[in-house]
Amino acid sequence: MNRRNLLKTAGLAIAGSAILPFDALARTSNENQNSLTNDNTSLLVSDKRKLGKLEVSAIGLGVQNMHRTYHTIVPSRKEMHNIIQSAFDNGVTLFDTAEAYGPFECEKILGEATASFRDKIVIETKFGFNIGGDGRRSGGLNSDPDHIKKVVEASLTRLKTDRIDLLYQHRVDSSVPIEDVVGAIKDLIKEGKVLYYGLSEPGIQTVRRAHKEHPISAIQNEYSLLWRGPEAEIIPLCEELGIGFVPWSPLGMAFLTGAIDVNTRFAQGDFRGFVSRFSPENLVKNMLLVDLIKKWGIRKEATPAQISLAWLLAQKPWIVPIPGTTQMTHMKDNVGANNVKFTATELQEFTNELNAIPISGERLPAGVQAMSGVEAALKK
Repeated sequence: MNRRNLLKTAGLAIAGSAILPFDALARTSNENQNSLTNDNTSLLVSDKRKLGKLEVSAIGLGVQNMHRTYHTIVPSRKEMHNIIQSAFDNGVTLFDTAEAYGPFECEKILGEATASFRDKIVIETKFGFNIGGDGRRSGGLNSDPDHIKKVVEASLTRLKTDRIDLLYQHRVDSSVPIEDVVGAIKDLIKEGKVLYYGLSEPGIQTVRRAHKEHPISAIQNEYSLLWRGPEAEIIPLCEELGIGFVPWSPLGMAFLTGAIDVNTRFAQGDFRGFVSRFSPENLVKNMLLVDLIKKWGIRKEATPAQISLAWLLAQKPWIVPIPGTTQMTHMKDNVGANNVKFTATELQEFTNELNAIPISGERLPAGVQAMSGVEAALKK
């Protein structure tokens, strides 16, 4: 696959979700870190948080990679169902997907797995890419109001449900006024097919314009110890407007789990091989962050993944990360982060150390990055 085609595929596969499709292979090299968890991996996510008016578990589950892992392996569908069902049993009530994941397959997997407890959970999915009914990706974005409504009808069928709890615009379409997008969503809300809505990786002014039309419940952006960009404008804006925040890739493409080291090289087709923060020279520099997380993991008797997620949870009471995985042990490890608490003093100490570590390299290739922070066309 050449670089141009990879970026086209990656733009659909990674944009916004919650998370990039990271297979558990990257984490197996540090399975011994689980020995630090004490009882954290067996405890329920008992805490609840609000995304606008929508109440969810403090930690969600992203299912983006459940149709095919980052390493192109097709996981056992039955095991993906088991992971989703076990996440619910462990207190998770927020499940994230999108039509673009597969396309379509991850919505199907989630619908199949959650049918027996659908009314006890919150399902969020996304529209916004130009994907035909046959699953063929035509390229580019499509937030035409009629297209949005067709996508929602198809998503409802795949998810085996009569409503989408939280519907995101996956990426802002610069050719369609956000007022028209929200207008279509309002129609869907009136019909009971959508309950709440959000935006993923939006421009600041687009958020303000959308929120004036109808309150936004959540914004979904990449946010982690590895990428803290939303702290500049998006998170303050969420606080100002009362919007929840859902970090995708909260474990930094598996980097924050401690599974990647300075000798890691990515296989052909692995998206991380095209991300400059994971280049050999930048891995050496950025490993200081992993060292910090591991040090605090020992101090707090937690895994690196749990420390990374717990730090996010400590930032604001309306932040709800959605780590994804295709392995049961990792799902339970992530859930255990809810039980790792920082005191105010510890949080300040950790953050001071974090601030002293510069991150080298860009978070995404330029072609994918260009889809973030986009402003919608002005309404004429």
